[in-house]
Amino acid sequence: MAPIPIALTIGGSDSGGGAGIQADLKTFSALQVHGCSTISCVTAQNSLGVERVDALPPEALQAQVAAVTRDFAVAALKTGMLLNQGLIEATAASIAPLAAARVIDPVMVSRTGAVLLEPEAIEALKALLLPLADLLTPNVQEARLLAGWPLESAGDLELAAEQIAALGPKAVLIKGGGLQGLRGSDVLWQDGRIQWFRLEPIDTPHSHGSGCTLSAAITGELARGAELEAAIRTAKSFVAGGLRHALAIGAGQGPLCHWHQALGEGPEGPT
Repeated sequence: MAPIPIALTIGGSDSGGGAGIQADLKTFSALQVHGCSTISCVTAQNSLGVERVDALPPEALQAQVAAVTRDFAVAALKTGMLLNQGLIEATAASIAPLAAARVIDPVMVSRTGAVLLEPEAIEALKALLLPLADLLTPNVQEARLLAGWPLESAGDLELAAEQIAALGPKAVLIKGGGLQGLRGSDVLWQDGRIQWFRLEPIDTPHSHGSGCTLSAAITGELARGAELEAAIRTAKSFVAGGLRHALAIGAGQGPLCHWHQALGEGPEGPT
């Protein structure tokens, strides 16, 4: 029997079940990957927004990672919402010795502009986590913060990806959905080469958790042994299927559907 692929997610809990740790574990399960988790903070939220955030002590985060990795052969991991400098420092110290593939989702600003990382923690993120990343997956707002200048076009995203890569990550995937005309389009910088991954945009107001799901699906595919470009293609297809079957639940923005493959959804690759 082949070894069971195991992935670890480090991030925040979404009480509404659409993003964060909950979305990551649903994604791992859909990809037939055993998911482990480390919670950095607990949010009180629903489809209308976040009402409260409580950070866990950094020592609690480190203890969770240590317990998981002491017992399980984690093949790939991802980080999500870390909130503050102490949690970033604890995460970096915990994952630096691990042999697992590392996907860093720098949860700093939502696509709508909501700030999800304390300002003094941004420099810690740059200095400690970016150099550990096998793949960094910022959205347009986060890429603007990391690059330090306005990004308004596809060409800007290509230049920013190269500039951000100079901060240490082995590869950078900027999600273009925050720019007009680039919905469904993401740009990858890897080994000095630029590559675009494109899918037709899905028109739905219910896309909560799509960024978490994309980075989790990439992580899950890496845990299964896929090469990075193949992992990105599969992950984008998975997110597209989830958006096509998005869940109109709650009074606000609902989440994408993580069990769409059980509905007979076929694979769809990017152009």
